[in-house]
Amino acid sequence: MEDLRKIIRDVPDFPKKGIVFKDITTLLSDAKSFHRMIDLIAHRYIGKNIQQVVGVEARGFILGSALAYKLGTGVTLVRKPGKLPFKTRRKTYDLEYGSDTLEIHEDAFKKGDRVIVADDLLATGGTVAAVVSLVQELGAEVVECAFLAEIEFLHGRKRLPEGMTFSLLKF
Repeated sequence: MEDLRKIIRDVPDFPKKGIVFKDITTLLSDAKSFHRMIDLIAHRYIGKNIQQVVGVEARGFILGSALAYKLGTGVTLVRKPGKLPFKTRRKTYDLEYGSDTLEIHEDAFKKGDRVIVADDLLATGGTVAAVVSLVQELGAEVVECAFLAEIEFLHGRKRLPEGMTFSLLKF
């Protein structure tokens, strides 16, 4: 895993001063590393009867789509308001600097579908907690939330149900 960790670039003071942004584009652009990352995460879910992978805007679309392909499932997108063309369910949630809103199609799942929520990074956990709530409101079961990386000192997993978080890398 150390080889995957080393390829992720730190960008100081982005998007604002004092934050060290974990830039995964360096990993995504390296074919061998990208394949390995997807294989390592997907292996965890083989044989777990997963029907959908939920990709969270925007980098979660990349991870979610690749995982869905590898697992032979569909992919469902969670987007910012006004981006999905059909009837949606919406969730507004608090951030450390304000609030945000996400939407999902109301018909995204069949009742009881087993899903994985996929995103690139777990930080404070507010976004993914909102996504888990949306998925559950629509009658699907969240098997786990899968991340490429987790910033541990931000304690984002505490905002998620116990035992529902997997991170390939931890910083």
